[in-house]
Amino acid sequence: MTRLPSLRPRRRARLVAVAAAALSTVLLAAGCGAGTTGAGSVSPSGVPRSGGTLDLAFWPDNTAFACVDPFQTYWIEHRTVIRNVADSLTDQDPATGKIVPWLATSWKVAGSGKSYTFTLRDGVTFSDGTPLDASAVKTAFDGNAALLKELPTAYGGVYTAGYAGTDVIDDHTVRVRFSTPNAAFLQATSTTNLAILSPASYSKTPEQRCLGQVVGSGPFTLDSYRPTEGIDLSRRPGYAWPSALNAHAGDAYLDHIKISYVAEDSVRVGNLTSGAIDVAWPRNPFGPEQIAQLEGNGDSVQSRPLPGPASALYPNTAPGRPLADAAVRQAVQKGIDRATYAHTIYGADYPVVQGPYDTTTPYAVSQAAALAYDPDGAKRLLDAAGWTPGADGIRARDGQRLTLVEAITTETPGDVLLQDQLKQIGIEVQLKVSTVAERPSVITSGAYDLIGTYYTRADPGVLQWILDPAISGSKALAQNSQTPATAAKIKSLFDAGIAETDAKERAEVYAELQEQLVTQGVSFPVFERVQQAGLSPKVHGFRWTSESFGSFYDVWLDS
Repeated sequence: MTRLPSLRPRRRARLVAVAAAALSTVLLAAGCGAGTTGAGSVSPSGVPRSGGTLDLAFWPDNTAFACVDPFQTYWIEHRTVIRNVADSLTDQDPATGKIVPWLATSWKVAGSGKSYTFTLRDGVTFSDGTPLDASAVKTAFDGNAALLKELPTAYGGVYTAGYAGTDVIDDHTVRVRFSTPNAAFLQATSTTNLAILSPASYSKTPEQRCLGQVVGSGPFTLDSYRPTEGIDLSRRPGYAWPSALNAHAGDAYLDHIKISYVAEDSVRVGNLTSGAIDVAWPRNPFGPEQIAQLEGNGDSVQSRPLPGPASALYPNTAPGRPLADAAVRQAVQKGIDRATYAHTIYGADYPVVQGPYDTTTPYAVSQAAALAYDPDGAKRLLDAAGWTPGADGIRARDGQRLTLVEAITTETPGDVLLQDQLKQIGIEVQLKVSTVAERPSVITSGAYDLIGTYYTRADPGVLQWILDPAISGSKALAQNSQTPATAAKIKSLFDAGIAETDAKERAEVYAELQEQLVTQGVSFPVFERVQQAGLSPKVHGFRWTSESFGSFYDVWLDS
């Protein structure tokens, strides 16, 4: 176990109590934050029937990185596709966060998270007929490691830090080893990104895998992936190894799933209300008017927060930038009216963000008190720091106007609302629009003060891939977001969390981490990231996974 000697006894006790209570609350919230009324899944009505094609419309495909390979893609819509094609060693209960058997029937963790031994289920085959055995699992993890050497930015690397190798103990027993503790690996084995593919898949090039030459053991087979056009899935006959989180066993009910990409939200919603599609799947939550339109038509809107970081802005604290001043960071934290943001942009029932993590993230602890809207407190902080209001209300100090540049790729009503909120305390926000392709150079050059990013994973360690310069997908963003002293503290907490296998101790570590992220102004949470799906009334059996992706295994359609 890893402990934190820096914690004072009273504070430590308080954090343990808060964290333990919060873990319980959060995991309960993970199960209760879904569905139109809070259910973890949508109970089918009537008797399930087999047959039919589910027509589903995503928002546009990722033109910068068209990919459906589990280990490479970060695109959350494609991870929903993968969840229905490829199985994982374990599954994670969205209601409790508990890891449950799937392709592995049991496991043992040893060496403080450096060794994981799995016993595999009998009788599982991939859709190309290859049996799942220990050699196949070794091929999968070794293949991922080889790909990571070729493509260090492959998203699956988030889960396999310290991977040292896989040993075949016998046909049904396999051991995965790490050079350093990886306490989050068991949860990682439940994710889509570490889904186990047929050994033949790993002989393909990364490009071939991205374009759909992957074979899983799931209830559907991937017939085709046509970037920017669509994806087709078909039911796999003989499927018999779902995890216990599903409502039935045996073949999936649907014959086919036909996926299209629709650019405009209004068109996608219109297609659902007209009956042209069965599921409308937006990237951003529906607006209040769209929800009213859908529900007025008899459709339902299913919701679940995406686990991982909330939608937040990360600062540039480089010397000379306004947010290098701790008082300005604290004032921004107090100057964001998060309740008004949630209710204005997404509707009266939309959850208000409570901290750096969404509420479906295990170990998330509410920081609502520290994030309370306090414009007068923000003004006092800025006054004391020497930032005085000018004639137009915008503050300045020593001739420097208090202007923050927010780097965005598309201007949204939320950006404008946030701009107005910070103006009320004397901070000017300039919205600087750049293309997705230009974004990396914007970050590298440091020509911004605020920027948003996120990952989706049901483990708090995922934030390390944003804020730890050693492993972050953007070293510049990670370095810019923290002063050196704060970065050292934050890294020590991330390192402690990834090395700790005891749930209570992990809760303590991540509770302090979240407190630091808010009080030091490393993360400015703006809103809870909620995944939604609009469903036709003829769709039954839809279920959210722990990653807030869609499971269509139990789905069936009215005749």
